[in-house]
Amino acid sequence: MKTAVVGATGMVGRTMMKVLEERNFPVTDLIAAASERSVGKELTFKGKAVKVVSVMEAIEAKPVFALFSAGAATSKEWAPAFAANGTVVIDNSSAWRMDKDVPLVVPEINSHAIKKGDRIIANPNCSTIQMVMALAPLHRKYRIKRLVVATYQSVTGTGVKAVTQMENERAGISGEMAYKYQIDMNCFPHGGTFQDDGYTTEEQKLIDETRKILEDQSIMVTATVVRIPVVGGHSEAVNVEFVRDFHIDDVRFLISQFPGVVVYDNPAEFKYPMPLMSHNRDEVFVGRIRRDLSRDKCLNLWIVSDNIRKGAATNAVQIAEYMAANKLY
Repeated sequence: MKTAVVGATGMVGRTMMKVLEERNFPVTDLIAAASERSVGKELTFKGKAVKVVSVMEAIEAKPVFALFSAGAATSKEWAPAFAANGTVVIDNSSAWRMDKDVPLVVPEINSHAIKKGDRIIANPNCSTIQMVMALAPLHRKYRIKRLVVATYQSVTGTGVKAVTQMENERAGISGEMAYKYQIDMNCFPHGGTFQDDGYTTEEQKLIDETRKILEDQSIMVTATVVRIPVVGGHSEAVNVEFVRDFHIDDVRFLISQFPGVVVYDNPAEFKYPMPLMSHNRDEVFVGRIRRDLSRDKCLNLWIVSDNIRKGAATNAVQIAEYMAANKLY
């Protein structure tokens, strides 16, 4: 089926094309769209050259699906135009996530939220996706009361500009700065933009999106987002307080049985998830699983996943796969 990738020249857009190819999504015609300055560039899909076209040209081609990774402003401007032309938009930006009429979907958890006739589907924030993948089976059995989250996020979450800044710093080269501060040999508690309440937009996403995906507005969430000088994936230290008590062996079993999640946890052999392990993989890795000894019914988890793949591109393709398989387009 005819499929467009909007923002095809970006880090996530290129990975979307790669994942479509790897998973053998039935693309009959791949339309690579990007900003005007990228029109005419050539990308490769299934060994063949694909010329980048304008967003307007992509709309006129009437694709079945359009996978968006071009920022919230672009999505707000162009997603409705695709939708009006009959295309299903799967959007990776923050533009539509909290719209009450737009499903926010992690297919393993809440694909039931997608209904036939939906023309815009939101892809959650990368940090939210990996966290709820580990938490969903636990919430169903024990019901989450409160989450305290600290993220340690790869600079790839900011994009090519941030990765280039870090590489330049390591090589001793002066160049364009994605951040106000040095990235290499440093970390800073800042992701997104600061709100009036002192929290950042990245932290707010973890709060709002978790409640929407797990379909429980009563869950209390507090978060601190930290950028660290790595590529390969985001890491999260998550403290969970449940309504009902648990046995640690049951927790391990429930997480390990959830599709797309791998328990990698053996302190005696120094086995715990790291960004290096998750790089270019789709699984969500969970380790350091242990009871919080300071408070009843509380659990500590360490969650790691590739933010560009399952945290963005792969999740979007999985949504398209689900919709295609169930003829929801």
